[in-house]
This record gives sequence, structure tokens and C-alpha cells, in this order.
Amino acid sequence: MFGGYCECFCWSNQDYYDDEFYFPDPQPFSLPAPLPKWPQGQGFATGRINLGEIEVIKITEFESVWSCGLLRGKPKGVTFYRPVGIPEGFHCLGYYCQPNDQCLRGYVLVVCDSNAPKPEVGCIHDSEADSPLRKPLNYSLIWSSDPQKNDSGYFWLPNPPKGYKAMGIVVTNNPEEPKVEEVRCVRADLTERCVTSDQIMSSDSKSSKPFEVWNTRPYRRGMVAKGVSVGTFYCNSYLSSDEVLIDIACLKNLDHSLPAMPNLDQLHALIKHYGPTVFFHPDEDCLPSSVQWFFKNGTLLYQDGRQKGERIDLRGSNLPSGGENDGRFWIDLPVDDGARNDVIAGDLDSAELYVHVKPALGGTFTDIAMWIFCPFNGPATLKLGLVTIPMTKIGQHVGDWEHYTLRVSNFTGELWQVFFSEHSGGRWVDASELEFIEGNRPVVYSSKHGHASFPHPGTYLQGSTKLGIGVRNDVARSKYYVDSSLRYQLVAAEYLGDGVVTEPCWLQYMREWGPTIVYDSRSEIDKILNLLPFFVRFSVENLVDLFPTELYGEEGPTGPKEKDNWLGDEIC
Repeated sequence: MFGGYCECFCWSNQDYYDDEFYFPDPQPFSLPAPLPKWPQGQGFATGRINLGEIEVIKITEFESVWSCGLLRGKPKGVTFYRPVGIPEGFHCLGYYCQPNDQCLRGYVLVVCDSNAPKPEVGCIHDSEADSPLRKPLNYSLIWSSDPQKNDSGYFWLPNPPKGYKAMGIVVTNNPEEPKVEEVRCVRADLTERCVTSDQIMSSDSKSSKPFEVWNTRPYRRGMVAKGVSVGTFYCNSYLSSDEVLIDIACLKNLDHSLPAMPNLDQLHALIKHYGPTVFFHPDEDCLPSSVQWFFKNGTLLYQDGRQKGERIDLRGSNLPSGGENDGRFWIDLPVDDGARNDVIAGDLDSAELYVHVKPALGGTFTDIAMWIFCPFNGPATLKLGLVTIPMTKIGQHVGDWEHYTLRVSNFTGELWQVFFSEHSGGRWVDASELEFIEGNRPVVYSSKHGHASFPHPGTYLQGSTKLGIGVRNDVARSKYYVDSSLRYQLVAAEYLGDGVVTEPCWLQYMREWGPTIVYDSRSEIDKILNLLPFFVRFSVENLVDLFPTELYGEEGPTGPKEKDNWLGDEIC
């Protein structure tokens, strides 16, 4: 059912091979342990989600339609799939695509009119002019591989009736136009604009028939955004860049009650089932602590124009709250050297994860953002080719907030992805690529001194990986760890309504958790240059461009609620 043999490659004629090539079948992925029976609730993990006028189900069973090569002579490719096992009354919106060297892990949504009369299984409605769903008028052929080959691929864009939008592409292995019954188009007011995201494949720009394939996602994303990813792909015959508005759409959730989001009991069950274990480096000397421990051990609140700092109470109730970061307040370490060093070291026994739960992709997913606090960020370690240089000051700052985010499917309660924050960036990692511990709990590795999050042990370079120049992020398993499935505090879940989750006082502090630091970057860079062999030396200006900007000066870090991803989507 998945993959098979294919004679055709997506390149010019001279790039085709006469011999048959085998495209390996992507194997389905499942989490290491079965899912538990979630606490009783409204619509979470019921398998279907109502978006207002339409209802959707996630389909993860596919049959392959056509495969093509990614790279000449390499035994991998991309396969395009048709969803199968669609319940009666539900309709396909488009096909699915993924590389063959990944686990079969995707989905597409199928849809029905939620107001139509429902038979025993599914729902049927397709006749009224103002129906949420209508058949396309016909199709436009937007690309095809070499028609001289026996097994060629044809890509069709549905042409919707006026006032409707196409949601995906249809693929065939013959030149016959698909039947209009194959997919449905959706009324425009029930859709959102869609953009390309990760590129799945691209033919060589020198090819006589260029071809690109992209994943898609809603243009607007974040806690209050309504766009719902359909799971379909987009393709074209010209080369373009990422995040481009395209002529297919995403769905929109018009049910403001978000019935598929987990209730409070289900939230705690999700965290206990999926809460990662965070491992710190064996040589870490700037460990995390709880916020209360940080306050209890003598940290001070400073105000612009005042020489002395004020002790912060245990709950942080004397911190200024609300508003925005105006630079007038900041937190700093105790004045006494002994107390200062104690706070810098942190207190692993008190450490816990601070959890913010929010809707994602129109309430079809739940994002569980888990924040960890470290009283101090240690100095950076630079890598210059084969030379490693530990810094004494560069990279240091007070009050380090880092996080990772679990993305859970509201259709099933299955962990779908984890976002690992890496300083000013980060990336989503599919569940199939994670390391697990004790069932379905992922492992998160925190980098030495910088506390960035990574999915696997090793050394990650922030800077120019091509030249081997940048900041080292060393991560490894050790005896220093925090089990977030047990040690967490739920600090915000706005969708549950007022009073369900009480936000701590310190979360309302929108100012800086550490003083602004400016380094003498020129003198530090001169020291670095003197360590380099003459033939690999760079000018000061070029070297500055190769290192992350935060090495040359840093404003005091702000708390979780000041970060863009508190309301918005993660950076990727």
C-alpha cells in the first residue's frame, strides 16, 4: 500500500534512469507506550472536532499514488498519497506527501457539513448553493513529469465554484483529469489564508521541468488565531522562497468555545504522561531553581534612579506588574559575595517547570509550553575550527528563562511534536525523532551554561557551522535532572476561563530579570584573533558577523509573558 517501484525521476531527460528504482516504504510510527484513558471531558481526544459549520476527522491511513526521486542515484524519494478509510459522509480535501526516508507520520483532515442530516455513520450534505462544501468545477493541470514514461505523475489543482476555496492538490499517475467527486472545496468564509512552510523537495533549477513541493500552514498562527492546518501539500513549477501565500486555503475554527481543548483534569493527565525529563550537563555549575527560592535567597529589585535595591518577597507581590518593559526596573543578585555565589549556583532540589497551556492551529492542537528558570547564565565557550576557547564573562547574565513546548493532537491526545528553544531561535522536532524515557516521556537536554534545549546529546554550534565558528552548546545526560511530569506548576491556561488557573504574582512582572550587560567586545575579539593561526584569521568585522549578536552585549532577559511565543506561535 505504501510506496513501490517507479521508473520516473523529477528531472530533465538526461537525468532519468532506464533501470527501476525502489523507493522504500515509510514505516508508520507509534509512541513507545499505549495512550492512557484520558479523564472524562467534552471533546478532547474523541477523534472529531467541530469547527462551527463543518466537522473534521484526522486521516492517517494512505495509499501511494506516485513516487519520484529527490536526488539522482540515491535510494530515497518523495511519495504522494491518497487518504483512505474516509468515513461515510466525510470528504477528502486534498492529498498528502512526505519523503520516503521518514516515518509515515502525517495526516490530512476530511470534512463534512456539521448541520446536515446525519445517518448512522457520518454526515451527508452536498446540494445547497450555500453549502459549506461543494465539488470543484473541474481541475487545472499544474505540473506533470515526463509523459513519455509509463509511470508519470500529474498534479491537479481543483477549480472551486465562485465563493469557495480549494484546500489541496490531487495527484494521479495518468493524464486523465480526476473526477469532481474526488475532493470538496470549502466556502470562503470558513477558510483562512495559507502559506508554504517546510520545503519537502525541489528539482534542480537547471532542470527543464522545475518542480517544488511544500508543506502548508495557516498564515496567522498563535493562541487566538483560528486557522486550522489541513495537512495537505502545495506544489508549483517555479522556484520560490519560504512562507509564500498560495492559492489553496486552510480551514477556520468558528466555534469560539474550542470544545476539543483539554479540561483541567485532562491537562494534568497530559503533563504526567508526557512531561519530559530535562538533563543538565555533567559540568553544569549554573543549575536551575524555583522562582521562590530565587526570591528567598536575597535577590533585589532595582529601580532607575535609586542606588539601593529592595528585597523581593517570596511571592513576588512587590514587583511592579502589568504594562510593558519600560527599562525602569530590573532584578539583580544579592550584594554579598557569598550569597551571590550561592544564587548563581542555583538549587536543583527546588527547581520546577512553569506550564502555560494554549490552543494551537485553531484548537485542533494543544501547546504545553514548559518554562524553566535558572538564576544565572554562565559564560559562553567559543569554537574556532579546532580551537575551543572558554570565555570568562561573555555570555553571562542574571535570570535565564528557557522553555520547550509539547504539541498534542486534540483528535487523539497523541504527542505530535516538541519545540526546543535554542537561544533566540529553536525548532520543532517530530515525535518520531525524539528520545523517550519511561514510556512516552521525551528527553530534553539543556546546554552547559546557556540552557538551550536540544533533543539529543552532543555538541551543537551556534554561528557558522560551515566554518566551524561559533558558540558551543554542549549537552549530555548526567545526575542533574528535573522530571517535569512530577515537578511542575500550572501558571496559565487562559482558554479555561477566569479563575480556573491563578497566575502567580511574578508572572505579571514584565520588566527585566537581570541588569543590562554591555561587553567590551573589541578587546575580547582581539584576544580571540590572537589565538588564531595567521592563515585562518578574520577581520574584526567579519568575525563579529559570525558570532551570535548576544555575545556583544545583552539587555536584561524578560520573563515568559514578555516573549513573543506567549501569545504567538513558536519561531518556526
